[in-house]
Amino acid sequence: MKTLDLLVKGNVVLPDRVVYDATIAVSNGKISGIYEGDSGLSVQEIVDATGCYILPGAIDAHVHCFSSLDEGFTNAGLSAAAGGVTTMIEMPYDATGMVCTEKMFLEKIARLEKESVVDTALLATIQKEDGLDEIAKLTDAGACGFKVSMFNTDSFRFPRIDEGQLLDAFSTIAQTGCPVGVHAENDDIVRRYIQKYEHQGKEDPRTHAYSRPKVAESVAALTALELAFYTGVTLHLYHSTFQRVFDMVDFYRTQGVQVTAETCTHYLTLSEDDMLELGARGKINPPLRKKEDIADLWELIVKGKIDMVTSDHAPWTLDRKENEDIFQNASGAPGVETLLPIMYSEGVATGKITILDLVRILSERPAQTFGLDYCKGSIEIGMDADLVVLNPNQTYMLDEATLHSNAKWSPYHNRKMLGKITHTFVRGKIVYKEDGHLLGEPSFGRFVKARHTIGKECLP
Repeated sequence: MKTLDLLVKGNVVLPDRVVYDATIAVSNGKISGIYEGDSGLSVQEIVDATGCYILPGAIDAHVHCFSSLDEGFTNAGLSAAAGGVTTMIEMPYDATGMVCTEKMFLEKIARLEKESVVDTALLATIQKEDGLDEIAKLTDAGACGFKVSMFNTDSFRFPRIDEGQLLDAFSTIAQTGCPVGVHAENDDIVRRYIQKYEHQGKEDPRTHAYSRPKVAESVAALTALELAFYTGVTLHLYHSTFQRVFDMVDFYRTQGVQVTAETCTHYLTLSEDDMLELGARGKINPPLRKKEDIADLWELIVKGKIDMVTSDHAPWTLDRKENEDIFQNASGAPGVETLLPIMYSEGVATGKITILDLVRILSERPAQTFGLDYCKGSIEIGMDADLVVLNPNQTYMLDEATLHSNAKWSPYHNRKMLGKITHTFVRGKIVYKEDGHLLGEPSFGRFVKARHTIGKECLP
């Protein structure tokens, strides 16, 4: 019989049901048993979470650890652990440059394994010119996918890739089995509309939203979907903000396209009108939409039309958010620590979605989409013991001063929260406890290779 390292008792959320008053046994970082009722097993470490949910660790599939170099793997990882995120999927757009070569990718893995608190998978990107030769090398190095942008956020670190090069890149990526994700905003439309509204940037922060109309997003999404149709690549649409995009995804699935799409916590909880109070703290690309779009997105989750919800964690410090002209501020907000708490509080606790919906969009589908489901994403025997204990009866006010990102702020500051994370485990080791005492240590987190980048003989 295997030596047991840990027992966790509570209401266990499996992929298809909740098992109340159950016990999870952990051996060597893996789930070795799931027992209904008391297992009768004895072990030195027991976490009795009776009355609480035991969830699979969340997978945040959209994290920027290095857009702001003050953040890094460690601060983002501490934030993740405190928020019940046991695996981050890190973006390739670093302030020091795009991660678009095998050499840069391997250097980032080495840094990850020295600095990360939670497990982390890495995306790669492609060079603006002549980057196709690196795609196979990046796949072999373990990339869980590729990220490209149709909008020129920054010519150095986050450039637009034109449609002609996207066609060639999609064709090459299709041969690897990796997905390719797209930031879908039409560059020409946005540039033109920024010129229309930039003179009002000091008067009304909502002009940021007006300068990036819905059609800019849907036109870009449509282009990406057509490219996927003709190349056969597996496509993912990042941070989709309104129903029409998800309707298009549905249609293209009927055409045989393998495509997934996500939305983010801020699109489910904040509207463009909130920018009147938030100012640049609510400046995000694509922008916040209207209140009716929020309601639509919740309904789409219930219908299974949204594959996952992510944070798009972009931890800019407040000095990048204080210009009186909305157009002169950085875009993005910190969110990896609030992803699971917000989705439980605003979704499950209010009855908009079920607890099974929650684990589907935060754990199961991200793992499946990015090839991590051989070890991550669900509570099943043989899987990594990535577990989160959440007390549904505990309430609190979200205080940005208690968060662990270097950003030191949150768009959800002073929001009443229903349900509280009390413990987070990564591979059976506790990395966070409710009292705020973080036990996670840099270098504990591991690089997670994607299923499609490793041989079958390496899989459990």
